[in-house]
Amino acid sequence: MSRLGTETAFEVLAKARALEAKGRDIVHLEIGEPDFDTPPSIVAAGVAALERGETHYTPSAGVIELREAIAAYLRARRGVSVDPAQVIVTPGAKPVMFYALLALLDNGDEAIYPDPGFPIYSSMIHFSGARGVPLPLRERNDFQPDLDELRRLVTDRTKVLVLNSPNNPTGAVLSLDAIREIARIARERDLWVLTDEIYGELVYDGEHRSIAREEGMSERTILLDGFSKTFAMTGWRLGYGVFPKPLVDPVTKLVTNSVSCTATFVQRAGAAALSTRPPEVDRMVAEFRTRRDAIVKGLGAVPGVSCRSPHGAFYVFPNITALGLRNSADAADRILDEAGVATLAGTCFGSEGEGYLRLSYANSLPNLEKAVSRIADWASRLAPLPTGR
Repeated sequence: MSRLGTETAFEVLAKARALEAKGRDIVHLEIGEPDFDTPPSIVAAGVAALERGETHYTPSAGVIELREAIAAYLRARRGVSVDPAQVIVTPGAKPVMFYALLALLDNGDEAIYPDPGFPIYSSMIHFSGARGVPLPLRERNDFQPDLDELRRLVTDRTKVLVLNSPNNPTGAVLSLDAIREIARIARERDLWVLTDEIYGELVYDGEHRSIAREEGMSERTILLDGFSKTFAMTGWRLGYGVFPKPLVDPVTKLVTNSVSCTATFVQRAGAAALSTRPPEVDRMVAEFRTRRDAIVKGLGAVPGVSCRSPHGAFYVFPNITALGLRNSADAADRILDEAGVATLAGTCFGSEGEGYLRLSYANSLPNLEKAVSRIADWASRLAPLPTGR
């Protein structure tokens, strides 16, 4: 158990809530959760299923109607050909990481993961007994991986490569050239790929492309996705994985042994979400784009802060090194305590996140403007930077 990490966003949320309990006004930019309600048609489908009495066990891999809807959705939206029998439905998308890495990794194996990246990747790699190998994502490369560096990191012990595009926390989207070269490396070195595409529908610039579409990749790729971000269904806990056929039965056994199945009425709501794609989804994405542009412009005007425009997801990852503070964690703590804005230190996502903060713009424009104003005012009160900085 000592090998397990955590997701710091929830710790910062608890600290922010404690400050609010003392009367402080806090702007929450720490949690990666859409601030929109689940579309009413999806809620209605879940309620109707409850009223029909769909509150009993289902097959561990999920109801066939949802698995078929997921396969059709991936075919239409991602160009990925999937047999519904390869789809395993889970209570949230995190279990797919858990099951895939437990299924594939043994003591002594190595797994490569993005840094900065979602902290549960490294946590679960280490929990499995394997060694996690960070793949640096650097601002000078627009947070794209250095593919020569990736080749050097692969050893005879490397078994799994974790990808996340659009990326949390940077918002970077892997280029088509990068996807194709990574696929080539995976084929040459016989790697499994876990591709986390939870933000795949939240792309503003360019196009999201799944590595599962590349030649020879379907048999070595686990595709992870879910409903939390696209359909504002975080609390419903509904995700899925698409597994190569040899992994389907073993992973289904893991589901049976751990959670039995995903709630039936939640699965019915998910099927409705995919089959109808409510208009609120596209309106939400358009609003995120507007918010992205506003917060990037606002942060870019703060002396000592620079901010690249993310291509996807709903996070900005501003560079704060020119503020001259001790480290990112100190900056995040001070911004919360002194400015009343909850953010995350870049180092919550790996050592390469030093010098950065992650801010979620899944909040209203007025709140984002308030947060930027507070950060600018706070930064203006810092001690003058040394000459030449």
